[in-house]
Amino acid sequence: MSLLAGKTGIVFGVANKRSIAWAIAQAWAREGAKLAFTYQGERLKDNVEELAGTFGADTLILSCDVTKDEDIARVFAEVGAKFGKLNLLLHSVAFAPKDALEGEFVNTSREAYRIAHDVSAYSLVALARAAAPLMTDGGSIVAMSYYGAEKVVPHYNVMGVAKASLEASTRYLAYDLGPKKIRVNCISAGPVNTLAARGIAGFTDMLKHYEAHSPLKRNVLPEELGATGVFLASDGAAAMTGQVLYVDSGYQIMGM
Repeated sequence: MSLLAGKTGIVFGVANKRSIAWAIAQAWAREGAKLAFTYQGERLKDNVEELAGTFGADTLILSCDVTKDEDIARVFAEVGAKFGKLNLLLHSVAFAPKDALEGEFVNTSREAYRIAHDVSAYSLVALARAAAPLMTDGGSIVAMSYYGAEKVVPHYNVMGVAKASLEASTRYLAYDLGPKKIRVNCISAGPVNTLAARGIAGFTDMLKHYEAHSPLKRNVLPEELGATGVFLASDGAAAMTGQVLYVDSGYQIMGM
């Protein structure tokens, strides 16, 4: 029997076929989940429609700017009308102005700091709040983080601070939503060649560094992140909430 048969979910953060969100969405769908997708801006609309459309012509695909409460309210109203209830939510959304990912963190502007936290961290709070009333049978909310939340990664700058906020938000949301049987967890993925990652200076060197220094001597594969997403969505993780799971070939354990 499929692990997620009969479950419904919504996926935030697919940009193209290389997106971690797409790897997890594919894995959820293979295990029987029926999914809705969102996109932000016309630039990504065609990509998301093409990918999500492979799950069927009736797949719900909605525009959503996660910095706008009215967009979030509309999306969950439409998801509720379509599915009746919700079991799964994937938050794979992050952004910081390009100039905030260059130079020194100390020079981060107030506005860049605000934008990075609004899009990358507060959005999880806003989405969880909107999803909770639809998770009448409990649910699983999964967010994507990175090691830069815990340790300094050059050029990650304000995004690392926003990811730290995301991880802390995960813990507080887990506490608040636990009585409703809603679990909230993070996957901290090793570097993957996504559209967002290519905006980080020195990303190719980062891939080589992980391959050289992680215990498994390789980089993580998108399908491995998909498998972790399935685990967190399944009954196998029924007693896990507020956790950050490192899926990075073991890099996080290393001191040198």
